[in-house]
Amino acid sequence: MQRYFLNNTQFQGDGAIITGDDAHHMSRVMRMEPGDQIIVCNEDKACHFATIKQMNGQEIEVTLDSVIEAQTELPIEVTIAHGLPKGDKFEWVIQKATECGASEFIPLNMERSVVKLDAKKASKKVERWNKIAKEAAEQSHRQMVPTVTDVYTFKQLLDRASQYDVCLFAYEETAKQGQLAQLKQSLREIQTNGKMLVVVGPEGGISEKEETLLLQSGFKPCALGPRILRTETAPIYILSAISYALEL
Repeated sequence: MQRYFLNNTQFQGDGAIITGDDAHHMSRVMRMEPGDQIIVCNEDKACHFATIKQMNGQEIEVTLDSVIEAQTELPIEVTIAHGLPKGDKFEWVIQKATECGASEFIPLNMERSVVKLDAKKASKKVERWNKIAKEAAEQSHRQMVPTVTDVYTFKQLLDRASQYDVCLFAYEETAKQGQLAQLKQSLREIQTNGKMLVVVGPEGGISEKEETLLLQSGFKPCALGPRILRTETAPIYILSAISYALEL
């Protein structure tokens, strides 16, 4: 059953109005008709079964049926701050990490990032990245759509650290030194509905200068097992470990 994420303003009493790309997808792509059922979710992570009442061009009216009780979100909010990687790797990260439960993505300019985006290119990229997150959230039956922020500088990232209960950075040197327990320890300590920020470097990794700044800002280095992972694999490993520790 198709799932659509709506703004709270689109809900009216026991119904909702669907417009824009979602309405086009329903009428032109899915060829839906009055009487068909869908799932709609609001910004408060509440989802309902809904029945199409009427379709009028680019506006579709649905009636809300029963509330969906199943919870599909991780018990904590996880933000992935990712050093900009080459090619379309970040698109892949957004898609797969959304399926695994990430709440937010911060594309990050780092010292070893080969990719450099000017304001115009960055704006178009962010728009596309958010679309990918929305489609992945629909496919994986999430209750909310993760946000992809504008591209951050390293200082902007550090300034946000105080908003989180746990701040980690994936650091391969930690694995080489045999210090493998930080992620496990952090997951034992964090409370339900807590917020975690995890920094993942680009292909070249996190520089020594960035490591120093992260440590000074209260971030803790964590290893992701004894093996060295590719930059696009690390977020999936982290989210899978979180799911295993807190959900299974």
